[in-house]
Amino acid sequence: MPTDVYDEALNLAANIQDRYLRAVTYAKIGYYMYRAKKKRYKDAFKYSLSAVSAIDNPAMTAKALMEIATYIHGVNSGTAKKVFQQAQEAISLFPQPLRDDLTVELSRRLLELGLKDDALFYASDIEDSVKRNDVLLKILGAYLSEGNMRKARIIIENIEEEPWRSIVAVEAVKEHLKREEFGSAIRVLKEMKSEYWIGEAMKEVAVYLKSSEVPKATYEKFVDIALSLSSKTGSDVLKSLLIGLGSQGELEFVMEITSRLSPGQREEIFEGIVSASADRPEILGKLVDLLSGEEFERISAFTMDKLLSGPTQGSFSSVIKDIGEKTTEDSVLVKVATYLSKLGDFDVAWDFASRVRGHYLRSLAFGSIAVAKLKVGDIDGAIDAALEVKDPMWGSWLLSEILTKILELQTEGQINEDIEERAESQRALWGKG
Repeated sequence: MPTDVYDEALNLAANIQDRYLRAVTYAKIGYYMYRAKKKRYKDAFKYSLSAVSAIDNPAMTAKALMEIATYIHGVNSGTAKKVFQQAQEAISLFPQPLRDDLTVELSRRLLELGLKDDALFYASDIEDSVKRNDVLLKILGAYLSEGNMRKARIIIENIEEEPWRSIVAVEAVKEHLKREEFGSAIRVLKEMKSEYWIGEAMKEVAVYLKSSEVPKATYEKFVDIALSLSSKTGSDVLKSLLIGLGSQGELEFVMEITSRLSPGQREEIFEGIVSASADRPEILGKLVDLLSGEEFERISAFTMDKLLSGPTQGSFSSVIKDIGEKTTEDSVLVKVATYLSKLGDFDVAWDFASRVRGHYLRSLAFGSIAVAKLKVGDIDGAIDAALEVKDPMWGSWLLSEILTKILELQTEGQINEDIEERAESQRALWGKG
């Protein structure tokens, strides 16, 4: 490379007709000349600023100043700040919404350079609350990443609109938890007003508490604050916390706390844990093992509905068998038999279906087994399952359905799993008669 390539570039830049491009190009050349320790880098920046004064479009002038300041920052941060200030002074004279749009660009450019305080200072001039708060969220993230909680606090206090205020509060709570500043986390939680976001913050608390080796007394502190917040805002914040803890495996603690709550509240929490853990058999298995009586039956039914609504997975087999062994409800046994038959575990499914007493529900249980057997080509087994319903009415109905499905399979090559739907239709028909 010729030793005078930088000087040559500097000379050639004068031929660029577009004034904005000429100004920015000079700044780029100045930056690279500085990097190469070329003495004339100052001339390049001088030419750049001179070219800016010739731009006849005020908005492009402001954009050029921001671009030039970005390159100057790599050489002299103090000078760069002065040029950014020039850009801001130019921007302040523009009408809306251009003024806000350029101020957003200015703040973001400063943030990219690591000038968080300057970015925050200029962001406060943005009048549009949506644009301002979006920028403040980004600045908050930068402060949190370096652990500057004092500045993060300033941002939280300067945002009034939702959901931004709550979003930044949740981010602050997460950072306080990482630093084990539980008192500060609780203070932020107390100041939150959005019921939804308080719940989201409590989920973060639950995840952190489970992943950290904190004493149970710390759990209790957040339970107390959750109860306090719930009574103050009408939000069931405690539910969010306990669902989060339960789905993280802290089920014994959840059971201890829920013993103080009403049956309805308990049921909502347990259903929430099931929904949040629908892909984790170890959590569901532990939960149903800890429940008993009517509560067990209701949550088991809910669990089976949740599992049946998703893809069939063999990893849930032991959980489902445990539910089948423990339940006394025919409707739950039907769901257990249905899931196990989908897994191809026909012998165990048959055993559970045999315990179903009601004729209607028994037809559903053996009907699900029969359909599953048909899907694997076991026609004799499907007919045997249908014959297990001894009631004259329901036994006849199921045999009719299975024989029809055998023909459906032969003709269409596939069958619909609509036994429950068709049974309900038939029951309604008989009920009218």
